[in-house]
Amino acid sequence: MQEISTKPYLLRALYEWCTDNGYTPHIAVRVDNQTRVPRQFVHNDEIVLNISFEATSQLQMGNEWIEFSARFSGKVHKIEVQVANVLAIYARENGQGMAFPVEPATGAAQSGPVASSEVLEADEAQADTLSPDSGSSGPRAPESTGEGPRPRTDDDGGKGGGGKGHLKVVK
Repeated sequence: MQEISTKPYLLRALYEWCTDNGYTPHIAVRVDNQTRVPRQFVHNDEIVLNISFEATSQLQMGNEWIEFSARFSGKVHKIEVQVANVLAIYARENGQGMAFPVEPATGAAQSGPVASSEVLEADEAQADTLSPDSGSSGPRAPESTGEGPRPRTDDDGGKGGGGKGHLKVVK
């Protein structure tokens, strides 16, 4: 039997850590042909999704897929993301979380793998642009700009200083 990846377990643990501390969990996702998200919010084959309890309905974080319903521009969408396509999970408020290398895609919308020397920086100003759909009842999802964590070079030796949260790529 093939061993199950640690990635889905780490995603669930960090989701729980975010919610236990009152933070808003977000995931950065590489979008390919199997990813089911509203395409108008996808930029550079990536999307950032608010997966908090308030923003989602029927959230299921399985070993292979993350599935939920959410509102974008007032319209409910069924979201389906392969765990293998999750680039990072982090708390919007402080940028703390974890980034993951993503396996090469088999779909046409393939992006290059993240280099192990890169880290993802959760920019609070960008994360704040992801606000829930106002004026509607029920679960909500972010108005996505498609921006979120972005690759940058590791200029502080991986110590995470400088006031902003840093996510390290793990293998």
